[in-house]
Amino acid sequence: MRVMLLFFMPFFLFGDTTFITPMEYASSLYKNPRGIGCQKCHGDYGEGKIVANYIHKNENKSFVAPSINSIDFDRFYTALNVRRNGMPRYFLTRKEIQALYFYLQEKKKEGSEDDK
Repeated sequence: MRVMLLFFMPFFLFGDTTFITPMEYASSLYKNPRGIGCQKCHGDYGEGKIVANYIHKNENKSFVAPSINSIDFDRFYTALNVRRNGMPRYFLTRKEIQALYFYLQEKKKEGSEDDK
């Protein structure tokens, strides 16, 4: 019994402990939320990119994923919960969506700092 108490004591004293940082969690979620990563379509930093080029009725067209690193949280949250224009539905929790949004905002900050 004492051994178990000693084992679990750090968890009671320090609250939730995790093995990865919030940024590491958010990064892994962005790269593979439910089978295919956001970066495949939206780019490494949410900047948007061309997903595919194709020909439709003898006309060259492109399927473009929009930039998602400059939209507000409410629009971001809604976009992740509505399936349209090729966007798959991931059934993410609110905390997962918050983590993704955090990731994109941090990457956006890093990019603006790199430009200086």
